[in-house]
This record gives sequence, structure tokens and C-alpha cells, in this order.
Amino acid sequence: MKFDIRPVTPELWPALEDLFGKAGACNGCWCMYWRLGSSYSKRSRDKNKADLRKIIKRGPPPGLLAFDGELAVGWCEVCPRADLPHLDDTRLLKRVDDKPVWAIACFFVRRGFRKRGVTSALIAEAVRVARRAGAPAIEAYPIDTRAPEAPGNLYTGIASTFARHGFKTVARRVKYRPVMRRALRACLPRPLQRAG
Repeated sequence: MKFDIRPVTPELWPALEDLFGKAGACNGCWCMYWRLGSSYSKRSRDKNKADLRKIIKRGPPPGLLAFDGELAVGWCEVCPRADLPHLDDTRLLKRVDDKPVWAIACFFVRRGFRKRGVTSALIAEAVRVARRAGAPAIEAYPIDTRAPEAPGNLYTGIASTFARHGFKTVARRVKYRPVMRRALRACLPRPLQRAG
């Protein structure tokens, strides 16, 4: 399927709100987990929702929405890794170096659209967004479903999907949880060629 991928801006808040539903995506997180850590669960869903809305209003867009027509069918959080401090609090996902990489931290796909290429389309656009922003690389923290002990919660994506998009494993502190990275060349304007 072809999806229209758009950065989430204040005008698209109603579409994101509809996608996440009353449950607020996963357990009322409203995509605040990597910003706050487990303390997101000690706050009300309304507080998480309000904070995500403030982030979107302030800009730049903290993620992407995939649309099928006018229906939002998928979300991807993509932003500078520095915006997601809980990644560094997580032993398995600590930084591998000090490069100012961007991060693809989580996904949420509407029921009925799962396993239809939404995640793959979001990854492809996230790479383009990070490249346009001048990031030297973009990281992801998926689950390697080939590992016997892999958990079933796949909100960070599946390693094989990222591998198909050119991501390579740069750290693996447990078998099921690689840190994957794709190096980027920033999209810079080409210099004008002098005639003759």
C-alpha cells in the first residue's frame, strides 16, 4: 500500500488524537515514555496527552503520521536522540558514542493496518527527515524477533525491518535488543558550477 507520510504539526493534532484513541496509544503513554521514563505511568493520561500537544505546538515536529486517505493509520516518533533522555537511562540502549544522532524511538499502528507496510513507510520517511535536518546518522532500538527470549511488545519496531532500510547493528547488550544505526549524508545544496 502507498501511504502519505506527514510531519505531525498542530493542524494534524486531531488526526493523531484519533489514532491514539482514548487509551493514548500504549497504556496512556502518549509517546512520553522515552522523554520521561517509567514516571509517565504515574501521571494521568491527560497530563501525558497535554505534554505531547505542547511539544507539537512548540515544534519542530516530534514525529510522523502515516495516512491512508485522510485517516491517520500510523505514528513514528523521530527526533534528535537528545530529546529522549530516558534512552540514556536504559542500560541496554545507552549511547555508543557522542555523535548527535537522531532516533526512531517508537511506532503505533492502527488495528486493521498492521502488517501492511505502515512501519516500513514511516522508517523510509524518518530517514529522509533526519537527513534533511543534517543528522550524521539515525538510530533505532528494535526487537530482534529471531532471539528466543524476544519480548512480544514491538512498539520500537522489528530489527529485520530496519535492516531492510540499511540499518546496521552497532551495539547489542542482550541478544534480542540491538542498537541499529544508519549513517546519513546530509542534504546540502549543491554548489553552482562555473561555466567553462
